Amino acid sequence: MARQRTYRLIYLEHANWKSLPASDRDLLLAAQAAARKAYAKYSKFKVGAALRTTDGRMTIGSNQENASYPAGTCAERTALHACMALSPGAYVDVIAVVVPKAKGKDPIPPCGICRQALVEQERRQGGPLRILLGAPEGEVLEIGSAEGLMPLSFDASFLK
Repeated sequence: MARQRTYRLIYLEHANWKSLPASDRDLLLAAQAAARKAYAKYSKFKVGAALRTTDGRMTIGSNQENASYPAGTCAERTALHACMALSPGAYVDVIAVVVPKAKGKDPIPPCGICRQALVEQERRQGGPLRILLGAPEGEVLEIGSAEGLMPLSFDASFLK
């Protein structure tokens, strides 16, 4: 007989950017600015990300499309991989993601590939990676750990 299991995601909803600490607000603003650097010729869906390491360094990223869609890279992975290439042992404290021209006032969550990359980073560093999802004219969702966005994620143990 099968048994049912329940998964719960606990997150904070902030009414707007003003209600956040200045350091988080600055990160969201950097993500919003990064989106302006996106190359989104095909989808017109510009995304920006900005992350901060525990030593205070910030790295930005934007989505970079390609006519062969799988060859493109999302903003979250652009920022994460740039940070890890420059500082392989860095501990990413928080990443902010903003889609400036999103329809409505709801923040846009990362795609599945980006969620997997964020979970992998969290495991790599041995501690939580906080995620801020901001809508420029709306609320901010604050998720305390990447693991919360990707239950039953793939990991290295499956490769053995």
